Amino acid sequence: MSDFEDRILVQDVMLRYAAGLDDQDYAMYESCFTDDVEVIGMGSSTIHGVTEWVTFVKAAMSRYEATQHMLGPQLATIDGDKATTRTDLQARHYLKGQQGKTFTLWATYFTEMVRINGEWKIKKHRLVTRGSQTE
Repeated sequence: MSDFEDRILVQDVMLRYAAGLDDQDYAMYESCFTDDVEVIGMGSSTIHGVTEWVTFVKAAMSRYEATQHMLGPQLATIDGDKATTRTDLQARHYLKGQQGKTFTLWATYFTEMVRINGEWKIKKHRLVTRGSQTE
């Protein structure tokens, strides 16, 4: 596979990630991760394993009527069956039961991926918050 094709496939992982969240399609969302994924910066401590991570996400998403995760262009480095990415994010969260009130997050995802059986998966995922606003 060419570097260009790998870049598209790696980018598609993050697009499925965002779509899975916004559509609450947790099967799609879960398919983005390795079984032993490590997630940093999204809870009070590091989260280990896809089951623990998706359980955490479902609970967090239950606070919102809807969300929209908009991803900026991705900076990716491909090295064989490993990839590192930097993806800027603006995520709007519509708070449940609060009549149009929103929480907006500006952040960057720093993500390590691996190719497993020809498919790219997130192995390590870190969120760095740049700012937030509730209105």
